[in-house]
Amino acid sequence: MKFGILVLLYFAFMPGLLAQRSYSGNILDATDKTYLEGVAVEILGSGIADTTNLRGYFSVKGNMGDTLRVSFPGFIEQKIALGEETFLILQIQDRARLLPTFEVKSEPYAFRFKDGKLILIDPDEEQAPSTKGGISAGYRDSPDLRGGIAIAGVLSSLTKRARLERAYQKKLEWMRRREGYYEVVESDSVRQNLMIKYQLQRSDWDKIIIRFNEGNAYHEFLDWSKDRVYNTLNEFIDREAVD
Repeated sequence: MKFGILVLLYFAFMPGLLAQRSYSGNILDATDKTYLEGVAVEILGSGIADTTNLRGYFSVKGNMGDTLRVSFPGFIEQKIALGEETFLILQIQDRARLLPTFEVKSEPYAFRFKDGKLILIDPDEEQAPSTKGGISAGYRDSPDLRGGIAIAGVLSSLTKRARLERAYQKKLEWMRRREGYYEVVESDSVRQNLMIKYQLQRSDWDKIIIRFNEGNAYHEFLDWSKDRVYNTLNEFIDREAVD
């Protein structure tokens, strides 16, 4: 009877286990496109969770249709339905950057509240008000009194945003060309298998990976396949172990 129950449970849960896949990726600040460390990543209702490392990297096991929750203090929480795509680039927004900017004046001091912070305004700044980001119409600094529109700060802001977007797209392309490297070096199963094979401690593994990266810095594993990276790493560890 007990055996029959175990068999029933096995066949009941096995399809779900087999359907599980590894979802990984990087989490960035939506404003400046930098990696965020310490972001909590969780598959809702499963107890499966991870925390991003220095490169904003995370890896969790889940099923298609599961909900991935991303949360970080001071940032807007995100919930994403998992699908076919298993490598995700996620951006989360800092709440403070969505707060309005305003100034408070109370002689002899003046304060500005911006990006969630209250800062003291320099008195010299008050003597020359800035028009950054403003648009004015009419006779602005026009000696011949011709009408027109003066734009201060808007174009430079758009140019900076475009420059950041280009840098971000370039970073994504660089990461895409290194997917084979990430699939090996950031794989828990690869690390465990090689550590067992060569009887390595985790501290030994970390040092080997650093030397491995330094020795291949000139090409950065760009456009390398997963198999090529794995074989090269395996040979490298084998030489290191002999030495």
